Amino acid sequence: MQTTKLSDGTEVFCLRSAEAQVLDYHINGYLHKSIKIKDGDVLFDIGANIGVLGVRMMQLYPNATLYAFEPILPIFEVLKANAQRYAPNRFKVFNCGISDSNETVTFSYFPNSPALSTAHNEDWNHDSQTLARAVEGNVNHAPPQYRWARFLPRFLFAWMAKWMRWGEQKLPCQLQTLSTFIEQQKIEHIDLLKIDCEGAELRVLQGISPQHWQLIHQIVAEVHDVENRLQTFTNICKQHGFANIVVEKDHLMGDTPLYNVFVTR
Repeated sequence: MQTTKLSDGTEVFCLRSAEAQVLDYHINGYLHKSIKIKDGDVLFDIGANIGVLGVRMMQLYPNATLYAFEPILPIFEVLKANAQRYAPNRFKVFNCGISDSNETVTFSYFPNSPALSTAHNEDWNHDSQTLARAVEGNVNHAPPQYRWARFLPRFLFAWMAKWMRWGEQKLPCQLQTLSTFIEQQKIEHIDLLKIDCEGAELRVLQGISPQHWQLIHQIVAEVHDVENRLQTFTNICKQHGFANIVVEKDHLMGDTPLYNVFVTR
């Protein structure tokens, strides 16, 4: 674990300094104009990684409560450190993933690029060039301090994609359904449900019992549109009373099937 400074000087714990700064830049994609957050809201961050979103929410909304979930232990330890540093009573962290069942599964942890860690490697393996295109997208839309990266030759992107996944470690991780958590913690409402969990976004929705859908007011999700997943995701939301759905291409991820979805009632 190390520390790095974000664009405004905020210091956070991280595993990879550059990745933390890119994650911070990526957060703007979640704050679509259709999404309304008020101070005092209850926020859920599924796929919290090291907690950069949580740090920003705690800074912007000093009375909000955020529940952050990260199943992979090395990443979770950094998440916990950031939560304890910035808002230990309001920034609540849990070493588990959210899915459609309560079980233990094996995740792939990538030390060179922790944000890629997943239980669903098939999403990147579906097209061998997808990750290289994602690298290119991130380079072309890099944070200001990394604008120099735009001058890198394109042939490097495939090599960078391989390096990011090099050194893969297999780690057992605990999963539970969102409904299980809601019942355990006696959650009364979720003002914003953010989902960015590397291929498990449909499973998150499928783990919500009918009686708990009414507790959720807004959803922001990154959806990897493989095997018609985007259409299925939006259909499930419509079936549960969400009338306003905005889908935008995630330009930060380049020419890949990754989309940001913003859902409100």
